[in-house]
Amino acid sequence: MASWQAHVTTWILKRRLKPKLARASDALTVRKLMRPEPIKVPPGVRITPQQLGGVAGEWVEANSPRATLLYLHGGGYVACSAETHRPITTAFAQNGLRVFAPDYRMAPEHLFPAAVDDAVAVYRALLEQGTRIVVGGDSAGGGLALALMISLRDAGIPLPAAAALFSPWTDLAATGESLKTNDRHCSMFHGEKIGPGASYYLGSADARNPLASPLYADLSKLPPMLIHVGKDETLLDDSTRLAERARAAGVRVELKIWPVVPHVWQLVPTMPEARQSLREASESLLS
Repeated sequence: MASWQAHVTTWILKRRLKPKLARASDALTVRKLMRPEPIKVPPGVRITPQQLGGVAGEWVEANSPRATLLYLHGGGYVACSAETHRPITTAFAQNGLRVFAPDYRMAPEHLFPAAVDDAVAVYRALLEQGTRIVVGGDSAGGGLALALMISLRDAGIPLPAAAALFSPWTDLAATGESLKTNDRHCSMFHGEKIGPGASYYLGSADARNPLASPLYADLSKLPPMLIHVGKDETLLDDSTRLAERARAAGVRVELKIWPVVPHVWQLVPTMPEARQSLREASESLLS
């Protein structure tokens, strides 16, 4: 059964944020709307700015990390940052991971494949440190994490040990049936806005390019992945179809569909489902 916090958060987002996003006419307006208030860093967690592979970002660390997590934030490739996603990265740090969250280049200033290039550059720099690497991401960052792994595999670069994806945006061509069936239920997005929104990042690129929309990629030989998504999300099918196609390609996938919760609910630390999802993802990445 979903928590009362999940019901309240969903209700607030549906009435306050969803209508504003529907009216947004450009990427910069979306960027302003999707910037949450910064959180207070939990005691015992350290934030250290650094550049890796020429890409700015921040280390998020606590005591005795057992692996390094490259975490790629969401925001439709146009919004958010390492700082806005500290509710997620600090939780991962508290759960035993040393996290690097890059501020990869975003649209509309930098079009596809700039974000992919930055993710690859950061990963290569992490490889030189010789630690066990895992990857994660939410929404656009989840799709970017997949694009990163596909790029690494195709280039013959050692892959991360595992991946954790929260409501990944995997189909920028916007063909999922849930864009229609969940349009009224989703607390953040109208399905008809997903395709046009992708153009901010794609420019003139093909929406089915595998590095933009990993749903259309060859998914074979990718590492085990955990996928968490909300039952009511317009992007639900981006996760369910990804899981189906990855399993068909021989990838071990753990898919969990959560009731009531909003898109990337892991950003809301007061929600029990957020804490539970982050614990389960941490355990999966460290196993």
